[in-house]
This record gives sequence, structure tokens and C-alpha cells, in this order.
Amino acid sequence: MLSQSVYTLVNQQNSNLSFKLFEFDNNSYFDHIQRNNYFTLILITSGEGLARVDMCDYSFQENTLFAFYPYQPFMFLPKGPFMGIAIQFHHDFFCIYRHHKEIANNGLLFNNVYEQPFVCINKSCKNTILNLIQQIANELKEEEFRKDEVLVSYVKILLVMATRIKLEQQTLQDADNANSKQRFLIQNLKNAIEDNFRLKHSASDYADILNLTPVSLARITKSHFNKTPSDLITERIIIEAKRELYLTDKTIKEIAWELGYEDEYYFSRVFKGKTDISPQFYRDTIGFNRGAS
Repeated sequence: MLSQSVYTLVNQQNSNLSFKLFEFDNNSYFDHIQRNNYFTLILITSGEGLARVDMCDYSFQENTLFAFYPYQPFMFLPKGPFMGIAIQFHHDFFCIYRHHKEIANNGLLFNNVYEQPFVCINKSCKNTILNLIQQIANELKEEEFRKDEVLVSYVKILLVMATRIKLEQQTLQDADNANSKQRFLIQNLKNAIEDNFRLKHSASDYADILNLTPVSLARITKSHFNKTPSDLITERIIIEAKRELYLTDKTIKEIAWELGYEDEYYFSRVFKGKTDISPQFYRDTIGFNRGAS
């Protein structure tokens, strides 16, 4: 394990925290809803319980790696002893949106409304990840030339490893459900949302596309995603809004219009209802073009 509990890297240009690595041996840090201004990776090395993410509960055991995006609400409700390691990094340090092609991580680990926010790792992968984390810690505690570049390389490796595991687990899950009618309905729903979320915002729209009743669609999404159809649609809209707020200098009104909202203030209320912050606040604290309105 780590030789000390907390390692940090500060952005020399604005004195903000860029990167943080810390070890925990209880749940005092995560026993309330977290809404961090960072991407967060949490490896559970010991313990089991429930993770509450976006108001959905997921069971977890040791050797689980969670991935949370900025301002995503989460907390842990462990049963008994609880230990692990957390890594947090800011957009300024490493932007998932800008590097998704390099790490094959386009919405797979982070910002994925269709998948659970974690992967389960075996003993071999756990040891590899722990060794990588130790190298990150060694780099953080030394004053070396361009340590930020080295840390970014380590983060990329870690994300690629997690993505490979996620893809492998998806393949196994698909094989288990190869003959399931529901699997095809789920894929059709995903495709329908991806094709129409900018224009169609109601659950009944997607029930019509899939030739289902709204009640049947709600039953399917509850059993497969533990979410309502409206949750899936709105979360997909919010993901796109975040990308636009981060990567472009479009006004809030322009982004709202492109996402199917004629009233930018109503769009802002929807955004805040899901993220607990306004689009402007998100841009001011996360966006690449900070201060644009």
C-alpha cells in the first residue's frame, strides 16, 4: 500500500488542485453525497455494501473500481470495514472529452447512462493497478521535471486497463443474454435515444418508436438500468450539454436550442435539476472556454 495517505499536484498557473491520490480506511469521506469538481476513480480494496450513484443503488464488493465524472452525485453505504484508494483529477489536468480516442473511452467508463459506473477486477488486474498507483505516488512525492506529463501517461494506462475490463465484461454479459428478446429491445432503445435525444424528450416518444406501451418501456428500463425512460433521456441530454459547455464557446441559449429547448431558462432548470448546478456555473468551473456566456 501507499507510504502516506494523501498525494497532491497543484496547477502552477492558477494554484488549483489538479490531481489527488489518497488512501482511506473508513467511510467518513464518502458517507454523504459527493459532487466533486473532478473525475474520480475509486478502487475498493476491502469491504462490501451499496453505492448510491445518481439516486440508484448498486451492490459492490472488494476489488471493484468505480468511475465518476465531475459533479456526479455518489456516496457509499458499506457493511462493515471499508478500505480503498481514490484518484481525482481535474479537466485541466486530463480531459476525457479531448482524449477519448487515445484511450478508447468514449462514454464507456464515464458519462455512460446505460452502464453501471464500475468494473469488477480480478486479482491479477488488481495487483497491476496497485503497482501503477504506487508509481503514481512515487512520481507525486518527487520534484521531477515535467511530472505532470508522466502522471498523464499513467492515468491513460489506468483508463485503458479499466476500459478493456469493461469491454470484456460487456462481451460476457451480451453472450449470457444472446437469445434474450429484451437484449434487442435494450439495444434498440439505446439507438433510438442516440438518434433522437435532441428532438424527442418524452418517454412516450420512445415507446412509440419501439412499438411498446409506456408501461412496458418503463418496466424494461427499470429492470435493466434501474432508471426510468425519462432518466435515460434527460441524462443523455445533460451529457451532450456538458460536452458543449466544455468544448465550445456557444452561448447557453444556442446549446439549449440545439438540444431541443426553445426556452433557455427551462433548459437551465433541467440541467440544474440533474446536476445541482447551473450550466453557467459548470462552464465557469469546468469549461475549457471559461467565462463564455
